[in-house]
Amino acid sequence: MKVKVGEKGVTVPRQMLGEAKEVEIRDENGRVVIEPVRKAKQKDEDPITGLSQDPVSCGAEDASVNHDQHLSGE
Repeated sequence: MKVKVGEKGVTVPRQMLGEAKEVEIRDENGRVVIEPVRKAKQKDEDPITGLSQDPVSCGAEDASVNHDQHLSGE
């Protein structure tokens, strides 16, 4: 695809950006790179707080209490 560069630059068609909410634009050795920004975990974020964010059914009645034992296969 070729587009004319205008006074304000160029417009990237939405379908080329997928589901991205935000992109990073950078110059890499003379090439313009547009990359979706992915949510990075905060370095001080406790992984335990995210356990209930996306629950799944595994068929174990006590999974929330004994999840360590279920993960290790005990």
